Amino acid sequence: MSLSIDITKKGKLLQSITYLDVKIVDCEGSIIFQKSQIQTPLLLQPFANDDPTINEKLMRAENDQYFHYINSIGLEYLAAGIWSNNHYKGFIVLGPFLSSIPSNELISDLISTHKFPVSERKQLQDYYQSLSIIGSNKSTYLGDLLVNMCQHSYIDGKLVNTEVRKSVEKVEKVLYEEDKNLIEERYKAEKKLMRAIEKGDMEEIGKLSKEVKGMLDFSDRIPESPFRSAKNLLFVLNTLCRISAEKGGLQPIIVHHVSGKFAILIERAPNLPYLKLLASDMINEYCGLVQKHSNRDFSMIVRKAVDYIHSNLEKTLTLKEIAASIHVHPSHLSRKFKQDTGKSIIDYVNQKRIEEAMLHLQTGSATVTDIALIVGYNDLNYFTRVFKKFTGQTPSQYMKKTE
Repeated sequence: MSLSIDITKKGKLLQSITYLDVKIVDCEGSIIFQKSQIQTPLLLQPFANDDPTINEKLMRAENDQYFHYINSIGLEYLAAGIWSNNHYKGFIVLGPFLSSIPSNELISDLISTHKFPVSERKQLQDYYQSLSIIGSNKSTYLGDLLVNMCQHSYIDGKLVNTEVRKSVEKVEKVLYEEDKNLIEERYKAEKKLMRAIEKGDMEEIGKLSKEVKGMLDFSDRIPESPFRSAKNLLFVLNTLCRISAEKGGLQPIIVHHVSGKFAILIERAPNLPYLKLLASDMINEYCGLVQKHSNRDFSMIVRKAVDYIHSNLEKTLTLKEIAASIHVHPSHLSRKFKQDTGKSIIDYVNQKRIEEAMLHLQTGSATVTDIALIVGYNDLNYFTRVFKKFTGQTPSQYMKKTE
């Protein structure tokens, strides 16, 4: 078997059993094989090329060593050198992944350290939450697996067929004899769930918990393949939640990132209990986001203005500039915005900036001056006045209170 075929087979095998992205690079830095499930956000891509660092480390390592690498934005990788007759040929790398659940503090630190736009917070949260969490024990096992795979040629396994005992009942009978009333109840529960998400009604979601459990009963869907069936059911649920959230006035950019995050988490799910927990988390997150960010009752003009504000929160935002971006007269926008939201545009912008500033102040990892700049204030005194107006305390007082 040629080296390239051997390496490709190893890459496909690793990806299928680890559910991690796999990349194989030769000693010259050329990518031989790559299979990725998660697209790295554009603003993180300049930090994602860690191949030279990994290559340099492994070419100096022993052939029984592997490398656990954490880059400057907290993404973790496992890599091992590919060896042939004691000659280094390149390396295999698994990742990115995380060794702990990503917190709000991690996202705030990334934004402040790397000067990322605060408007990208949700995209960053969704990306980091979609990564696999791998503890130290599993990391060790994966490292051992890499070392062993890199030391030996790939061997195609041979399947030994045995006579399959026929089932007493045919699968078709199980599928088509499902109680009609149960099906109707499931669809009623589905409609109730969609309405609750559309309204952002968390209280109603809580009341529906028992009906939702019945709707997500995986046991009778394709009995011979319950895990695949469960995943397919959750993909459908993700789509239903997405549609409901859009109808509920959740901003398209938020819907896009949340939907993508859950699609990845569903596909990477390790077992049925995890999928059941994930279904509950998905419903609650969509509903909570609609409750917090819905612009359903706003006019189209105000919706466009809100979308523009959230996408450019760290930039200079004036009434004239926002109006120009959505092609309306400033006076008309000002009147409609006040009518729909009960706030002036400047008050709304300031409120959203202060909410973002509070997240950064809770971590204590950046100075008040830096945080002011991160959220779009060039004047520290003005930032302090606005912060006190909304919170009743100065940024420094708030930071001390949350320590």
